[in-house]
Amino acid sequence: MKKILIPVFALAFLASCDVLDKQPLPTIAPENFFQSADDAEAALTAAYDALQATGLYSQDLVVVGEMPSDNCTSINGDVTTLDRINWTPTTSQVGNIWRDSYVGINRANAVLKYVPNVSMAADRKNQILGEAYFLRALHYYNLVKLYGAVPLRLEPTESGEQSVVALPRTSVETVYAQIATDLTTADGLAPATNPNRITKGAVNALLAKVYLTQRQWAQAVTAANKVITGGTYSLLANFKGLYPAENKAPETILEVQNQGNADGNNILPDLLLPSPPATYSFPKFNIPTAELIQFADTSSFLAGGVRKPNVDKRWTLIGRTNAGKDYASFVNGINSNPNDAGPFVYKWPGAPNAFNSPDNTYILRYADVLLMYAEAANEQGGPSADVLAKLNLVRTRAGLLPLTAASPQYATKKAMRDEIDRQRRLELAFEGERWYDLLRYARHNQVEPGAHTVTALNLIQEKLNRADVNYLLFPLPQSEINNNAQLQQNPGY
Repeated sequence: MKKILIPVFALAFLASCDVLDKQPLPTIAPENFFQSADDAEAALTAAYDALQATGLYSQDLVVVGEMPSDNCTSINGDVTTLDRINWTPTTSQVGNIWRDSYVGINRANAVLKYVPNVSMAADRKNQILGEAYFLRALHYYNLVKLYGAVPLRLEPTESGEQSVVALPRTSVETVYAQIATDLTTADGLAPATNPNRITKGAVNALLAKVYLTQRQWAQAVTAANKVITGGTYSLLANFKGLYPAENKAPETILEVQNQGNADGNNILPDLLLPSPPATYSFPKFNIPTAELIQFADTSSFLAGGVRKPNVDKRWTLIGRTNAGKDYASFVNGINSNPNDAGPFVYKWPGAPNAFNSPDNTYILRYADVLLMYAEAANEQGGPSADVLAKLNLVRTRAGLLPLTAASPQYATKKAMRDEIDRQRRLELAFEGERWYDLLRYARHNQVEPGAHTVTALNLIQEKLNRADVNYLLFPLPQSEINNNAQLQQNPGY
C-alpha cells in the first residue's frame, strides 16, 4: 500500500518477509511488539502490504485470471504454460500464489490475535480487526477457488515445529464457511467510509462474490444489494476514466495501492505494455486474443472519427500512432519491433515508469457488484425489471442501448445469463476475473448442464483435447507437498 513501513515484528515471526534484515529483529517477540495503537496500525499496514506481492495483485493473480481464458494469449515462456492450460505442481505461479496468500493470512492472523489486547481507542481497534478479518477472507477465497481444499490457519505461525506448520487440508465447504464467518464479522466492525482501505462496501462486495461462486443466489443478491443501496458507490460517467486506477471514487470499492517506488510498486504495466512506454521489449503477457477483439466489436468509428451509435466504448482498436482516438481496454504498439506491434492491454498505462508503476489494481469495483446482482437475481427468478435495471447501468455507460422486456436477451433465463456473461467479460476484461468466472461457470454446468455457453471446460477441451475436470483446480505446489506429509495432491497431478 502507499507509504508503507514494514513493522519490525514482521520479520520476527511472519513467514517469507525478507524486506529488512537487521539485528535485533529476530529477538522481538510479537507479544512484546504489540504495545500501542501505533503498533496495531503498523501490523495492519503489513497485512495490507501483502496484497502487493508478486504472487498476488502485482502480477500472478491477475495473470492467472486471464492467461488460461479466451481473453488472452502469449508466446512468453513465463506464461505459455498457463495459456496452454498445462500447469504442473512446479509451475511458478502455482507456488507464488500459494506462498504469498499464506504470508497475507499470517499477517492478518497476527493482527487478530494480538490487537484485541492493545490499549487503544475501541472504535479504531474494532475497525482494525474488521479490516484484518476481510483480508484473511480475501486470501482464503483466492486459495479455495484455485486449489480447492487448503490448510485452514486461524492463528499466526510462530514456530517451525511440524505440529504447527504441517496442517492437513480443510474441506472446501469448511473453508467457505470460515470465509463467510470472517466477512460477516468484518461487516459488524468495518467502517462505512475508510479512504483507500476496507469498508462495509468492500466486505459485502466480496461476500456477494463468495456466495455467487457457491451458487447461493439469494445470499449473493442480499450482499450485493447492501452495496447498491448503501448510497456510497456509483459508476463513473466515462469508462476510460477508470484507468489508471487511482482511487477512482465513486466507483472504486477497493484497490491495491501502489506508490511507484521500492516500497510499493506495480510491475504489471511492464509485463503487459509495448515498449515504449514499457521499459523493455520482449514477448508480453496477456495479449488480447483475436476472438475477444472480434467479440467486442471494435469498429467504433465512422468516417471523420465520428463514433457509431450503440457500439461499445470500452473497446476501440486504435492506430499505431495512438493519436486522437478514444481508448480504454487495449492499445496497438508504436514500435516496429514485432514484440511491440500490439494489441496490448491498456488498463495499466504505467506512467512514468512501467516497471515500477504507481498504477493501482482493482480488487473490487461497483460495476462488478451490479453484474453480480443481475446474475444472482436472474438465477433466482429469471429476467425482470430489477435485473434489467442493474445490467443496463453497465451497458449504457459502455455506450450500448438499454435492453427492454422486448429484447431477445429478456426472453429466457438462459438468454439473459448469456448477456450477463458477455457483459462481465467485456467490462472486466484483463482485470483478472475471466478465468475465475469460467471456473464457476463450469461448476454451475456440472449441476445444471448447459447453463453457460462457454466455461473453463470448453477451453480445457480445446487446449488439451479432453475435458479434464482435474484442471478446474490448480495442483498444490510441489514444495508444499515435499515439506508437509499431511498434504495430498489434487487428482490428475
